[in-house]
Amino acid sequence: MHTVRSTLPRLARGTGSGIRLYNTMTRRKEELRPLEAGRVSIYSCGPTVYRFAHIGNLRTYMFADVLTRSLEYLGHDTHQVMNITDVGYLTDDSFDRGEDKMLVSAR
Repeated sequence: MHTVRSTLPRLARGTGSGIRLYNTMTRRKEELRPLEAGRVSIYSCGPTVYRFAHIGNLRTYMFADVLTRSLEYLGHDTHQVMNITDVGYLTDDSFDRGEDKMLVSAR
């Protein structure tokens, strides 16, 4: 078994992120510039837990994970937060009989 070494350069602290992303507001690819040098915070949507996960959900999780790992590889400290959406707001509360919404949706 052999080890493959990457040829990607690691960035010095205080420099840009080394990653370009599409900015939907400006409609251009732009370099990701952290608010705090060397530290990147990432917030992404996570699962909505009222149904089974499907392949469409996977893209979101994979992108957030690959972005985080790439930034860490390039020498940045990362802080990643992924929310988990509760099903409470997705159900009609007019029929709420006090039962656990997770158990009701599982039926």
